[in-house]
Amino acid sequence: MDHLLRELAPISEAGWSALEAEARSRITTYLAARKLVDFGGPHGWAHSATSLGRSQPVPGPVEEVEARQRLVLPLVELRVPFTLSRAELDDVDRGATDLELGRLDAAARLLGLAENTVVFGGHDRGGIRGILASSSHQALALDDDFNRYPTVVAKAVDTLRESGIAGPYGLAIAPAGYTGIIETAEHGGYLLLDHLRQILDGPVVWAPGIEGAVVVSLRGGDFVLDVGEDVSLGYLTHDAGGVTLYLEESVSFRVLEPDAAMVLSATGRDVSGRRRRNR
Repeated sequence: MDHLLRELAPISEAGWSALEAEARSRITTYLAARKLVDFGGPHGWAHSATSLGRSQPVPGPVEEVEARQRLVLPLVELRVPFTLSRAELDDVDRGATDLELGRLDAAARLLGLAENTVVFGGHDRGGIRGILASSSHQALALDDDFNRYPTVVAKAVDTLRESGIAGPYGLAIAPAGYTGIIETAEHGGYLLLDHLRQILDGPVVWAPGIEGAVVVSLRGGDFVLDVGEDVSLGYLTHDAGGVTLYLEESVSFRVLEPDAAMVLSATGRDVSGRRRRNR
């Protein structure tokens, strides 16, 4: 028996298969950050920390013996509980395919939002600094005129390139901004989305959990999402009416090259509200 305790749940093998298929189809849509950063793992539930490759001096255990302590970044466990109807789960074994799994869908959305927030916005309590706060460049301002987006994105790409950061590049943008992009056609009927992809030589990614937008290099080696347990379904408890399950993962995130990201915001300021300066 593993820590997910699935053997204790009143759910058949067919039921678990249906739940996993639904969770996989939903969570993939929301895990936007994974399309733009390096993925390490999954290393398994027992993986507790990411090595930082550094150490610090500490007092030795006895005189004349030097000691150094290895530095690590502990993984953060993210969990979203939800409850499903037992009657609905029983219908899986009767052959039902039109299941009502809205609470599972909502849990997948929340977990995806949490992971994206960790990557882009960071998680102070978990010791994780996100991409937006780590960028070494002064943020560029976005306005409500989507026709100006190519100019701003091109400037961001030029700034990264002039800093020695090679492409291709990707744009992660908040849902409202993404909707505006796909609804906009430039003069001559050329789609704005296609124009931005051409400038970036990479994707434009719908990214819940980000404030504004950010252009990042996709060359690799600049941003690492380290995963212990990848997104998994576990069991908590049940009664006559429902089964309480959860979606869970364990992650850490590191920005290895602050020069590889260019923040685009509505104000030209960083997420703390302070005007950025180039290093």
